[in-house]
Amino acid sequence: MSDATTPAQETVLTIGAHDAALEKRLEDELDAFNAAATVGAERAEFSVQVTDTEGELIGGLSAWVWGGLCGIHLLWVREESRSAGWGAKLLHAAEQEAVRRGCDRATVSSYTFQAPGFYERQGYTEVGRVPGMPGGHADVYLYKELKG
Repeated sequence: MSDATTPAQETVLTIGAHDAALEKRLEDELDAFNAAATVGAERAEFSVQVTDTEGELIGGLSAWVWGGLCGIHLLWVREESRSAGWGAKLLHAAEQEAVRRGCDRATVSSYTFQAPGFYERQGYTEVGRVPGMPGGHADVYLYKELKG
């Protein structure tokens, strides 16, 4: 009697250094899965930056929008410019752009040693935290409803 099934494929589990090609594949696969699960919710990315008179970066922000939600990915201001209000200006500009793109809410995460207090002063509310970050810190998740 012959076996009509396909021979079992040999599988290999490997652990290695960062693999850019694998990361790209995973992103593509998850993006496709997410798009199918959220039909009609387009995802896009944008940035906001401010430079000085010499063209040097004072600060910047990267964000994404997806189905009415804006995610603040990165926000950084160079140290000597942090007390000049650039963080708030960058965040406010990003929120305005998010509203222009159809968003009515925003989210961000910040480690306890970074800037959760800054986001709270900008109207964000803590909605959760993950303890156990190095140095006894936590990853704080914040949320804000945006006004048009």
